[in-house]
Amino acid sequence: MSERVAGILTLDELRQFVHETLCQRENLVRDQFQMLEMELKKCGRACGLQFSIHGPRQVRLSAVWASDRNHVFFYDASGARFMKIELAERISAVSDQAA
Repeated sequence: MSERVAGILTLDELRQFVHETLCQRENLVRDQFQMLEMELKKCGRACGLQFSIHGPRQVRLSAVWASDRNHVFFYDASGARFMKIELAERISAVSDQAA
């Protein structure tokens, strides 16, 4: 089951939302843990982004934004999915924002 989230209109807003959500999951101080980002490709075309945070004690949290479906999947430190959201507004494709 997924929930629909409104108000995320840009890639930067998506990054902030994902960073806050992942940090809240493990009670991490947002300013102390940097989020890494990797572009995902399918058949040579950008299809989304993978976000990850490496916390203390080898904790790793991640999220994947599937741009074609406009969904974000969140995974906890054990690798289990803890949340799936659908963005109400479509964000421009990854490669469009890289310029």
